[in-house]
Amino acid sequence: MSQPTPMAALPRKLRIAVFNRTFSPTGGGAERYSIALVEQLSARHEVHVFAQEIDHQWPGVSYHKVSAPLRKPRWINQLWFATASWWATRSGFDIVHSHENTWHGEVQTVHVLPVKHSLFQGRRGVRRVLRWIKVVTSPRLLAYLGLERARYAPQPGRQVVVTSESLRPIMEAAYPASRAALSVVTPGITMPQLPISASRKSQARARLGLPATGTCLLFVGNDYRKKGLEGLLRALAQLPGEVVLAVVGNAAHIAEFRAIADTLKLGARVAFLGALKDVGPAYEAADALVHPTFEDTFAMVVLEAMAHGLPVVVSGPRYCGIAGLLAQGANALLLDDPRDAGELARVLGDLLGQPALRESLSRGAVAFAERYQWREIALQQEALYFSAVAAKSAPR
Repeated sequence: MSQPTPMAALPRKLRIAVFNRTFSPTGGGAERYSIALVEQLSARHEVHVFAQEIDHQWPGVSYHKVSAPLRKPRWINQLWFATASWWATRSGFDIVHSHENTWHGEVQTVHVLPVKHSLFQGRRGVRRVLRWIKVVTSPRLLAYLGLERARYAPQPGRQVVVTSESLRPIMEAAYPASRAALSVVTPGITMPQLPISASRKSQARARLGLPATGTCLLFVGNDYRKKGLEGLLRALAQLPGEVVLAVVGNAAHIAEFRAIADTLKLGARVAFLGALKDVGPAYEAADALVHPTFEDTFAMVVLEAMAHGLPVVVSGPRYCGIAGLLAQGANALLLDDPRDAGELARVLGDLLGQPALRESLSRGAVAFAERYQWREIALQQEALYFSAVAAKSAPR
């Protein structure tokens, strides 16, 4: 394993405000990204977290609960959070770092495709006019677009951070004025103790209620639809009966997808584990991660699985940001079409039928993950903070 780079000496200690509506490890990849940076940087700076839901405690971090008088509709809550967080941090901080669609913040980290891109990409002529009509007659879309436009508007010191190189050209096309402010800071990981012994795997399976024997595939994602769980269930139905699937993520979708599993006669072969505060045991229990996502700007779960030495099957670069960094057959198996359950079943069949392939992918996964440890990622983020501070204080 590579040795961590020593933390550089601090020019000075910063007072930093961090925005996340949900500050909990069960929230998803964006939330875990934010949490990991807070944990790393709180040892060197004064960090304050502003969130509506907080399920996290860390030495030296100050937590501030932002009210949520109206959770729905979500766009009104988004406007409320943007306004309340701005009011609470309009002075007294060197850096405001937002992971939300808010206008306030020197550093804006983008975890999802821009709303503008999703609405207008590929639409020309009449189709574009019709889309604009839809926008101007929708308070929800106007609110999201208005916040987004203010969020990426150039201002002294503003840094716009995307989580993958694949997201950079999308941001540049949607908001050309943000080009000069764009940087890439990928998610990272903290390497677990390796290798995962047979006893650790057995203990993890017992803890999660998974079968002690057989092959266990793992799916991790809060949006079961967007992350491709239905196609994975259909692929699982084509695999041998000793192959089971553990599903980790938002429990709100379990009933719908359990019904799909029952229709496919998968029964006890699928274990819905819900949202886990610590996903580590699920990675230890599994034999491979399957991530047939339709849309991911990075896919932090893939990196986490690779850090645990799991072979990963993941959608190609067209669908998933991390796939642009991976090498087919060397450290991952990439899907041309994640919606094609037949292709997915064939790829999984090849993986499960070739122990040598699984072993080589596992080694390649660990070697890849070691290059993306949070300690180094935090230094990249810190450098952007000081760049923003210097730009704000420079003569205009």
